[in-house]
Amino acid sequence: MSRALVVEAEKCNGCRLCVKACSLKHTGSEDPERSRIQIHEFQGMFAPVVCQQCEDAPCIAACPTNSRSRDEVTGKTDIDYGRCILCKTCIAVCPFGASRYDKAEKRVVTCDLCDGDPQCVRVCEPGALKYVEKRDINSSKQVEAAEKLFGALVSRSRNGAKV
Repeated sequence: MSRALVVEAEKCNGCRLCVKACSLKHTGSEDPERSRIQIHEFQGMFAPVVCQQCEDAPCIAACPTNSRSRDEVTGKTDIDYGRCILCKTCIAVCPFGASRYDKAEKRVVTCDLCDGDPQCVRVCEPGALKYVEKRDINSSKQVEAAEKLFGALVSRSRNGAKV
């Protein structure tokens, strides 16, 4: 895969336009429950949660019917709905909580990168979501941002705030 979706949580303002755009693209309606991206709020801080298209994807490894696979051209994780038995193991093993069960469609869904044109990125005005060349990803910056977010959450929970 040559491109990847990058989340810079520190830039997210919680507007949820990405959630609406995703839902509209995939379902034809602005239903946040059916979006493939979610925004979690922790004491005034926002964190977009979307499939990270993991190199060693736990959802693929854990699928008992081999209905989860990786598209060799795009690198995204795919679901073969003809083979999926809705055991939801892929949902349980996702370290990011990015796979979801769509109750209306009665199937598991995950980010498909909008076939190379992620709508969430198009509408993200603060620039918290980017679709970039993998070689341009600065992993140390991502780790630093995650550590800052985690540190803030730990600090707040120690001070008695609900996290």
